[in-house]
Amino acid sequence: MKKLLQNIKAYQAVFVILTAAVMITIFILSAQDAEKSSDTSSVLTRIAVRLIDRDYDSESPEKQQEIWEKASFIVRKLAHFSIYTALGFFASFSAGKRKLFTLKSLGVIIFGFLYAVSDEFHQNFVKGRSCEFRDMMIDTGGVTTGMIISFVFMGLIFLIARKRKKNTSGQ
Repeated sequence: MKKLLQNIKAYQAVFVILTAAVMITIFILSAQDAEKSSDTSSVLTRIAVRLIDRDYDSESPEKQQEIWEKASFIVRKLAHFSIYTALGFFASFSAGKRKLFTLKSLGVIIFGFLYAVSDEFHQNFVKGRSCEFRDMMIDTGGVTTGMIISFVFMGLIFLIARKRKKNTSGQ
């Protein structure tokens, strides 16, 4: 354990804390009952509705309901994907420097998938919420995307550091 702690870099500790913060946020949002969850997403749904159909207010009530339901579905699924993208990004940095196709990278994805499973299981016990396999897959896709984005960032950081080192050693 002592050796493991010695190998953890300061930036990794920061990203472990950020990973935990995202996990806590997900847990809190998942603990909201269906009505509160709907209220939370309705602000973004209103914006989406206006983007989807600029004539929304002049549509028939049936058409408005149809548009609202589609927009609400999209907003909710994008929320799942987005927050799990953040989880994957932070968890990936927590795992440290590595290549994309390694056991550590697979571990980040498995970690995200298992957290998504636990999140959906948790929602099964919340009033008006349900456990959906589709959401687990959306969440896992978000984690994978976040991890890939982190590799882009790591690559850019590496290139900048290498360029600075080359410039300072060449003078």
